[in-house]
Amino acid sequence: MLLLAGLLFVGFGYTVAQAASQNVVTTPSDKATLIAEGKEIFARGCSSCHGLNAEGAGIAPSLIGVGAASVDFQVATGRMPMADMSQQAMRKEPVYNEEQTAALAAYVASLAPGPAAVTNEELAWERSGDTAEGGELFRNNCAMCHNFAGQGGALTQGKYAPTVMGVEPKHIYEAMLTGPQAMPVFSDSIITPEEKLSIIKWIKHAETEPALVAQPSAAWVLSLKVYLLGPWDLDFSSASQSGLQRRLDK
Repeated sequence: MLLLAGLLFVGFGYTVAQAASQNVVTTPSDKATLIAEGKEIFARGCSSCHGLNAEGAGIAPSLIGVGAASVDFQVATGRMPMADMSQQAMRKEPVYNEEQTAALAAYVASLAPGPAAVTNEELAWERSGDTAEGGELFRNNCAMCHNFAGQGGALTQGKYAPTVMGVEPKHIYEAMLTGPQAMPVFSDSIITPEEKLSIIKWIKHAETEPALVAQPSAAWVLSLKVYLLGPWDLDFSSASQSGLQRRLDK
């Protein structure tokens, strides 16, 4: 009986400790400490380009109002900091670890309201996303730059849209929220949070199942034809469509 009671006590104690560890609450003092750490990191590694108070300078934009999501995306993917601000920022090994990145994000978020950073655990894309819907959304909103397979593609003026394969779900989500560099901002009023999860689900499935990269929709093909050939060259007769397809295939 004593042994059984001891095991029950130990098991209860473990359950309480586990529950406590899963419900950690960030106190105001913890948040203030995190912001202070972020401010110090910012002063050392970011202020020379973005200004002492993140107000921006001649070579780098203001960070006031960009939110924690923008900082997490740029810093955690290694795009920032960068030596040459005239070049397009590329994904590379990050300079700062997760704790330092979180501190930087907290500091920038404290300057003005902006999109909040997310975690991979918060994004229930596997449960809530719809693969078919995500594929259609990707083709209509993303494929023009990132191509149908999500492998990236060339843009104007020597820029390019990077591949979305192998990117963490939270960074895909944050990119849609913040529109880094040449990418447009897809606010929640343009692509809803649920639709963003569907896009992520399609990308993640496409990484392991290339067959999911379906053919473009008819509407997208028509818009591309107008862009390449001009509306005056469109003829919807079957003979003309065959000739048009041959021209596009060249």
